[in-house]
Amino acid sequence: QVQLVESGGGLVQAGGSLRLSCAASGRTFNSNTMGWFRQAPGKEREFVAVIRWSDGTIYYAEFVKGRFTISRDNAKNTAYLQMNSLKPEDTAVYYCAASARYNYPRSPYEYGYWGQGTQVTVSS
Repeated sequence: QVQLVESGGGLVQAGGSLRLSCAASGRTFNSNTMGWFRQAPGKEREFVAVIRWSDGTIYYAEFVKGRFTISRDNAKNTAYLQMNSLKPEDTAVYYCAASARYNYPRSPYEYGYWGQGTQVTVSS
């Protein structure tokens, strides 16, 4: 089992920034990639970004390129999502998830472990 704990959500004004963290514990060797997803009320969970633990290779959803940055600290088993230039449409619950897949999994079904989610609210 892999346990994931997110932190860093909150309320921010449009144009502001937040940094989300996701700490992994347990059988972390089962995870090759860590992804971030988000889910707004009434919408499906959507892919945001993914990073490979071994070499830091990254893949972003088109709508966050240039605004969000995913990173990881292998020594701490922690992944981060730095979110800048936030917009009201970024309001959602953000989830981190761990996958055994190696090549940039982007479907929620490719992830076996999920955090509890953290609320991000961007006011206009």
